[in-house]
Amino acid sequence: MWQPVLMINGFILSILGLSMLIPAGLDMYDTSSDWSPFLTSSLMTLFIGLSLFLSNRSKITQLSLRQGYLITFCCWITVALFSCIPFVLTNTTPDITSALFESVSGVTATGATIMTDVEILPRSVLLWRSMLNGLGGIGIVIFAVAMLPFLGIGGMHMFEHESSDTTDKLMPKFIDVAKWILAVYLSLVALCAISLYFCGMGRFDALNHALSAVATAGFSTKNDSIAYYNSASIEAVLSLFMVLGALPMTFYIILFKKHEMDPLRSEQIKSFLKSVVVFSFILALYLALSNHLHFFKALRLSSFNVIAVITTTGLSSADYLDWGVWTAVFFTLLSLHGGCIGSTTGSIKVMRWQVLRSYFRKVLLSSIEPNRVVPVKIGEVSISEKAISSVFVYIMSFLGSIGVVAVLLNLLGYDFTTSVTAAVSTVTNTGPGAAKAISASGNFAFFSDWAKYILCFAMILGRLEIMTVLVVLNKSFWKR
Repeated sequence: MWQPVLMINGFILSILGLSMLIPAGLDMYDTSSDWSPFLTSSLMTLFIGLSLFLSNRSKITQLSLRQGYLITFCCWITVALFSCIPFVLTNTTPDITSALFESVSGVTATGATIMTDVEILPRSVLLWRSMLNGLGGIGIVIFAVAMLPFLGIGGMHMFEHESSDTTDKLMPKFIDVAKWILAVYLSLVALCAISLYFCGMGRFDALNHALSAVATAGFSTKNDSIAYYNSASIEAVLSLFMVLGALPMTFYIILFKKHEMDPLRSEQIKSFLKSVVVFSFILALYLALSNHLHFFKALRLSSFNVIAVITTTGLSSADYLDWGVWTAVFFTLLSLHGGCIGSTTGSIKVMRWQVLRSYFRKVLLSSIEPNRVVPVKIGEVSISEKAISSVFVYIMSFLGSIGVVAVLLNLLGYDFTTSVTAAVSTVTNTGPGAAKAISASGNFAFFSDWAKYILCFAMILGRLEIMTVLVVLNKSFWKR
């Protein structure tokens, strides 16, 4: 059972080790040195990765259900563990726990940080943080496609509607799908970086923020995030690419291949874009009336921050807690929305809310007309009972996970608001929370070691869509 799991984990670690050579080269260039802690990290990771890969190498003809879950779960754990080595060796974090928190936040594309002053960090470390965002963003999309045959029970079940190899028959093999997704992803990152550069952002910062925006992650090279630049054009570019990152990656393949759009996919995208427009307008109206701002200034503030939170990116152009208590509640609820299934975003995601809304409509109509047959539909597409039950199980597990994490943090001595908002921000992979200590102007450095371990688990739980982790941790999973 373990041989293909270890082989694939070794392959992923080898890729991670090779990627460390990029910040290693930047570090040696900046310091005029012939060695770098990143080079040491790379050699360690490559040694372990290649050892696992070569010692377990075999032709994989078929993977079992359990192996599918194990590969998904173990890859994120091992990548997070080895990704923290550069933080430890460069002494940029006070301890190993903090290094682990930063790496988990990076690979899960959460964007929460324990760094109190990122502007004093070496460029190599800043680039590594952004690269973790990028690797985590593309990783979850590719793994969602790869594990489709196995993850039908959990939260990723609905992703089968987005998979080009199960619905649209675009490409017969997963490797082709993965190549197309990678090409789309890198193209979006390149376009975003070039656009930011022409808007006045430096080349290094443009690359870092492009990785963060397309991965809908949230790490920035500035303490004040995007507020540092105070540029409407930069905010517009980042808003656009955060939205593009929140759309299904297979959507771009369909556009390029000129295939007919799946009705389920198009309904999801339309619903997501409508949500962005409506929520941005509501908040802009509130800011204009309550803070006496010009409406277009209010719209600029609201649209960027609404997009950043609804896509679970976590970048910020202002600290929305300064706008009043109502906005703190508003953004906490907004972080539960998420982008499209099949995108780089976290949280519950649009299609599941569509299913829930359609089911509630069915219940209401059936209460008035008991003999009426009311199907659960998204647009013109009927949703099966299995998919409906999967959505309900997922949403209940998601909200339950937030509750458990919040209770554990509260038991460790943190106040109710901080506990709840930290739980929401990590499980949804949003990053900054709606409490002052962990808001856009705060960080997670003050949490104890135990709290950081809980939050690390919460980030992985949210990134792997809850059910994947819960299935692996269930004792019946390990019974023969």
